[in-house]
Amino acid sequence: MSEHIVKAYDRELELLERRIAEMGGVAEKMLGEAMDALAAFDVELAHRVVSSDPRLDALQREIEESAILTIARRQPMAIDLRECVAAIRVAGDLERVGDLAKNIAKRTVKIAAEARVPRAIVGLKSMHEVAAMQLKDVLDAYAQRDVERARAVWFNDAELDALEDSVFRDLLTFMMEDPRNISFCTHLLFCSKNIERIGDHATNIAETVVYLVTGEAMPTERPKGAAAAAPPAGRGEEAR
Repeated sequence: MSEHIVKAYDRELELLERRIAEMGGVAEKMLGEAMDALAAFDVELAHRVVSSDPRLDALQREIEESAILTIARRQPMAIDLRECVAAIRVAGDLERVGDLAKNIAKRTVKIAAEARVPRAIVGLKSMHEVAAMQLKDVLDAYAQRDVERARAVWFNDAELDALEDSVFRDLLTFMMEDPRNISFCTHLLFCSKNIERIGDHATNIAETVVYLVTGEAMPTERPKGAAAAAPPAGRGEEAR
């Protein structure tokens, strides 16, 4: 972040960055605890996840209001304007991550009494490991303005999609083996979709990081399968 003659301007941008970091921490904690609650069918922990969501919502509103006020007051251009726009975008994605974690927690409360097929959770744990790493990496990329790390998150989204397909097949098998598993496994299907969507929000943030640093947009279509194995060489020049 470049320094400005008006030091108050720098403080406004730094505050936005600190609030994004705080949001990221809350969202990561919610996701981790939601999955811990699901794995252990821990209703009390699931309720704690749900109760954390208003804090995330409040932070998003604060970031949006601060960014809009900064734009109105400072009339920034180039990378300074992108700093404000990026903060709004990232805050929106992190708020959705929190909502998706909350939804996993709510479904845990509904199925905790059943706990019919504990092995059905294994695939979701694998999905969570990938999604949590994607979220951590992209938040680090945002904090460090690391374009290559952001692009790596964007390209690695295909791994989470493949895991979701595998979980879908496994859960379908459990439902076919015993119709009494249908309700339980259906809730887990929704949980797997929530985790996959968290990965999508991580890639959204990755796109925002690339836009913030370079002023350029990522392709509209994410690569699938082998095409997503590795990002292309090279990096864009920082636009000012």
